[in-house]
Amino acid sequence: MRPVSVLLLGCGAAATMHARVLRRIGGAKLSFASRDGVRAEALCARFRGSRAFGSYESALSDDSVDVVVVATPTVSHRELAIMALQAGRHVIVEKPAFMCSADAEVVAKAASVAGKRVMIAENYYYKPIAVYLRRSVAAGAFGEIRFVTLDATKRQSVSGWRSDPALSGGGALFEGGVHWISFASNIGLEVTGIEAIRTGGVAGCDRSSLVIFRYACGAVGTLVHSWELAAPFQHLRTSKIQGTTGSVTFESNGLARISSGRSMSFGLPVLRDPFGYRAMLEDFLEVVRYNRDPQFTLGMAGRDLELLEQAERSMRS
Repeated sequence: MRPVSVLLLGCGAAATMHARVLRRIGGAKLSFASRDGVRAEALCARFRGSRAFGSYESALSDDSVDVVVVATPTVSHRELAIMALQAGRHVIVEKPAFMCSADAEVVAKAASVAGKRVMIAENYYYKPIAVYLRRSVAAGAFGEIRFVTLDATKRQSVSGWRSDPALSGGGALFEGGVHWISFASNIGLEVTGIEAIRTGGVAGCDRSSLVIFRYACGAVGTLVHSWELAAPFQHLRTSKIQGTTGSVTFESNGLARISSGRSMSFGLPVLRDPFGYRAMLEDFLEVVRYNRDPQFTLGMAGRDLELLEQAERSMRS
């Protein structure tokens, strides 16, 4: 089978992570593009890529490319995704996908015109703990769900373009919290309402927030999200889902869990792919090879952005 030709736009941390995982998976030929040609050359050499480009425009003109990974500042995602689609490429967009939910609709229309797929790199959907929760909730393993409690507190500093809301889209809740809003929306329960309270911050520079979810089944969820609170061993926290006949308590990233209900079970750390990056990129490679929908769709990413916008509106009001 011919390798999938993957072009990475941007040569920062996200591009480096995707390149590392793709090399481990195999079956992909990598090329790199940056407005700084030296950075593109360096990453290309590091991951034994095929080509390096000193501009996005020249890279997108390479007819051998099958799929483009947009791993640049959030403010540029919509423009570069549309450029890639118009060049006849499938697209993978790093999260946060776009500056607003309306951007997702614009890109969806461009994808329809081009007849190409757009994938959103939301690895939280592919985490083993998320897969386990969806299956368990669907099977009724915990009975009727009453409470979802998510702890996403840690101490994290930001620098570079991520510290500029005009480039990144916002503060902690936008940049990091969108992953957790997506997680809360993809555990097998439908979110029907959301609101948020900012704690200790100022508008446009949030660091800590409490998010409240209302689910169609009548359950209520809370997300405690912060970039200014230390957690044991840097990032270890516990979350839980509680139902009328059982519950599951898990390390928030899914490194371990204990479940009760019909039977007691204990899950040890998933060492192969705890954060879901491999499962996500394997899914995306199959999307390109077989021209099918990804498991996590552009529509789902747009819904996440809509929920985030609702949460931010509630904070302002």
